[in-house]
Amino acid sequence: MNDQPSEQLNEQLSEQLRDVETEDQLRACYPVMKELRPHLETEEEFVARATRQAGQGYRILAAWDGGEVVALAGYRLQENMVYGRFLYVDDLVAAENSRRHRWGARLLEQLGGYAERAACARLVLDTGLSNALAQRFYFREGLLPGAMRFGKVLKEGAV
Repeated sequence: MNDQPSEQLNEQLSEQLRDVETEDQLRACYPVMKELRPHLETEEEFVARATRQAGQGYRILAAWDGGEVVALAGYRLQENMVYGRFLYVDDLVAAENSRRHRWGARLLEQLGGYAERAACARLVLDTGLSNALAQRFYFREGLLPGAMRFGKVLKEGAV
């Protein structure tokens, strides 16, 4: 059996899915991130937050098509008493005009590989209880609900 087509596909995906490493690449992510996080009013605010969070292990895996970011996943490796070592997905979004092209599934698959190589026990993410479309997508991708998160606003207007 010839593995060349699958090798070519893997090579193409690795070119399309890349960790964001420069400020210019980060800036290219802003329009897509803003679709998920509309409270990020400026590109500068986004860059500043992502840069601060990078000090806590935050990374962005971006999907590129034609030189533009079409989807992204913000993630970090963590460890706690509940899960042990795990990969947490902070953000997962495809640009409105790029949905239904399986970018989210591709990003999750790549992140699953990262998690396995980092000896993580799980891949974990949160979604809003009212976000039925995302929940349907996560079920389809094999992610199952395992907890209910509770929170309390301590400072009005803080995001």
